Amino acid sequence: MELEDIYRQDLSLLIALQILVEECSVTQAAKRLHLSQSATSRILSRLREMLHDPLFSRVGQKLVPTQFALDCYQQLQQPTGQLIEMLSPKAFVPNECQQHFTLAATDYAMQALIPFILPDIYNKAPNIKLEIIPVQHRELQSQLSVQGADMAICRAIGQTQQLNQTFLGRVGVSCLLSAEHPLANQALTLEDYLHFPHATIAISDGVKSLLDAAIASYPPRDELLRTPHLDSALALLQFHPAIITLPAGIAELAASKHRLRVKPLPFDIPPLDYNLFWHSRAELDKAQQWLREEISSSIRRLLKAE
Repeated sequence: MELEDIYRQDLSLLIALQILVEECSVTQAAKRLHLSQSATSRILSRLREMLHDPLFSRVGQKLVPTQFALDCYQQLQQPTGQLIEMLSPKAFVPNECQQHFTLAATDYAMQALIPFILPDIYNKAPNIKLEIIPVQHRELQSQLSVQGADMAICRAIGQTQQLNQTFLGRVGVSCLLSAEHPLANQALTLEDYLHFPHATIAISDGVKSLLDAAIASYPPRDELLRTPHLDSALALLQFHPAIITLPAGIAELAASKHRLRVKPLPFDIPPLDYNLFWHSRAELDKAQQWLREEISSSIRRLLKAE
């Protein structure tokens, strides 16, 4: 029989056949199927027609299955069990999960957020496979659908209305100076900020465009380096009294690790609203739901989201 022919059959009848073989009684089978006795008798007639076999003979009040019916019963055990397993709601158990996830993230998220949330995630789900890739802000819809990324940590840029999302928190912008910088022990003024050479970090977060818009009416900065990687900018401090402009979280981490000084920007700039985005294709997957909740709650604690 071809697959198309099987599709046209009422395969639920095979479940009724199993119950009839187990009960050897139309009356008892009807109770288990929550049907009337007459409806169950009609199902038996349809089974006989579909399978071209009498299936049962009556001996007193009892139905005796034919050998063909018994053979069918044996063959149905495994697929029926698999169907029950597939259709039964399952609780997600993190430490049993071996699923692969792809997480798109900004430079800032890769450096200041993900390293702090991974230990807790892997402590709960040690066998998951996690791949971190750069976020594509302008192609986020495509990245989370046809390109296969499961979720993205970034701020809303471009068309995100059709994506599911949850707010993670706000990221400010700070300045980072070496301990030997002439301004290390004093307040940073706008004049100072424009005077000294610069490095700008985490371009994919949109920091550069926000900075440019905020100081567009002032003389241009002497930007020596623009990079997503903090280490490159730190190397610059050995040769120049540079001011590194970067997301606040990275600034605080670098300052504690490299004995640097964090200074607030000497002008107002709106904080970056960070969200977790995902496509509707992943909405109901229990493993995806668990990972989204773990990421969201951990990052909200880091960013102190309201």
